[in-house]
Amino acid sequence: MPSLRQVSATHDPRQNHLLAALPADEYARLLPSLELVPMPLAEVLYESGIQMRHVYFPTSAIVSLLYVMEDGSSAEIAVVGNEGIVGVSLFMGGESTSSRAVVQSAGHAYRLPGQVLKDEFYRAGPMQRLLLRYTQALLTQMAQTAVCNR
Repeated sequence: MPSLRQVSATHDPRQNHLLAALPADEYARLLPSLELVPMPLAEVLYESGIQMRHVYFPTSAIVSLLYVMEDGSSAEIAVVGNEGIVGVSLFMGGESTSSRAVVQSAGHAYRLPGQVLKDEFYRAGPMQRLLLRYTQALLTQMAQTAVCNR
């Protein structure tokens, strides 16, 4: 079992590109609320229609976002790795999502309470700009996936 010092040396929130891009003062505000969590293969982070309480910043895990249809079948609409965040709906005004988030490749992520992220987002500073740019990239990925699936 690794010691706390070893875990700290191998896991750094800044392995996630969004967290790494934050100015030092904003990163310092978030740091006490970030919790390192294991992301085992096939773990469901969110279910369609269920209230979301956290967002996840993957560092070494990869998460699939799946659109769930009425008959229960699903289709992958996007993939999130260490470049992004899982839980965009939370800061875009929704408390739930129509997609399911499932770990596609095991690893780790930093979990942040949704309210902490919303508070930072509504400050309208660098975090808001980063998250909006990331959301634009995610929407582009979803559009490309839809076209490729067609």
